[in-house]
Amino acid sequence: MPGYKGHLAGGLFFGIMGLVGAGLLGWLIIDPLIGAGLIGFCLLGALFPDVDTDSKGQKLYYMVLAGVDFGLIVQQQYMWAAWLGLLAMFPAMGSHRGWTHTWWAMLLVPLPILLIPAFIFEIEAAEPFVPFYLAFCAGYFSHLLLDGEFR
Repeated sequence: MPGYKGHLAGGLFFGIMGLVGAGLLGWLIIDPLIGAGLIGFCLLGALFPDVDTDSKGQKLYYMVLAGVDFGLIVQQQYMWAAWLGLLAMFPAMGSHRGWTHTWWAMLLVPLPILLIPAFIFEIEAAEPFVPFYLAFCAGYFSHLLLDGEFR
């Protein structure tokens, strides 16, 4: 099983292939900032299954979340910061290679990317977030694949 560097490499590969594929099929017109964001979500998805254990991947993941949470607080987006803080605690509620290493978690964990904008704004507002949901899922899938969960 790869460490955090292997999972980041797998997530980067899946992210780049996803962007190339979506661009070639005309599903997504990608500007550099959106592309970087999608790759970032893919990398976070690739790290997520191992945030339930003390690892370098966990530290990196929570450093990113802390930075995003701090940015939300500075911008006085307290509701978003509270949701992020609440959701970040869930991995601690299980054992390593428990629920975070399942196919259903791959689909459920990133759902707040779609649901929170839909509830805070309106249901149509979630549509622009679908590529970010899919990017996180692709990174998560790469992690599970590299860990041999689909044998």
